[in-house]
Amino acid sequence: MIYPFNAAEALKIALSIEENGLKFYQEAARRFAGPTADLFTKLAGEEVAHKALFQKMLDTLPKDASPTVFDPDNETDQYLQMMADLHIFRQGAQALEKALSGVKDPKDALLLAIGFEKDSVTLYVQLKEASAELSDRISADRLISEEARHLRVLSMEYNRLYGPGKQA
Repeated sequence: MIYPFNAAEALKIALSIEENGLKFYQEAARRFAGPTADLFTKLAGEEVAHKALFQKMLDTLPKDASPTVFDPDNETDQYLQMMADLHIFRQGAQALEKALSGVKDPKDALLLAIGFEKDSVTLYVQLKEASAELSDRISADRLISEEARHLRVLSMEYNRLYGPGKQA
């Protein structure tokens, strides 16, 4: 039996994650100065672009989507929903505020951001695998690449500041 994958819901989840990612990076940039703050400001701007791409994908979805994913036990939807629900950027303003309350210095902010980006890459890979349309898979590839780049940039900044041989 074939069950429809709800691409619209998945894109709404992604939009929510990107919106909260934007808020996190803006707040982290506000709290700190120097190259790390500049990095957070740049990443905030990129989250805006990601939101625009997801919104475009959502706006172009056909209104009468046909079933496209063979998933007799509805495991894909259940897994994606679980992944999204566990993502801190999807848990709402209170969870984001709680996470930010533990951020005392750039090191904390970088570690938190690295975790967020890892979660985003994992979720977006799963969204891609559940997408039937080639154009959606190509767009998902672009976003996965962007989030993976964020992860690399954040990791490089962390290593520059706190890597082996550095004083914390």
